[in-house]
Amino acid sequence: MSEKPASHWTFLTNHAHVLFCLSQNSDQTLREVARQVGITERAVQRIVTDLESGGVIYREREGRRNRYVIDKSSSLRHPLEQHCNIGDLLQLLAQPVSTLD
Repeated sequence: MSEKPASHWTFLTNHAHVLFCLSQNSDQTLREVARQVGITERAVQRIVTDLESGGVIYREREGRRNRYVIDKSSSLRHPLEQHCNIGDLLQLLAQPVSTLD
């Protein structure tokens, strides 16, 4: 049997990846987030703007840096997921794999 080629899609969007990174460390730079997610810093800036416009996060200025605060009570946007909130998603993503069994 031949080996299947590697697929490049993932279950979560880059918006979810950025949100998760910010939930793990709200003080990191967008450059650091871009490196973790594997996208450009400019793409992360656009995503952060989307998340701010959607009321999911807001920015607090601390000196020359930004700190990102997440509204964990915000509902997920898709009709299939509106019964869940951002906090539910982040909690699920933060769980170690061994506890999901």
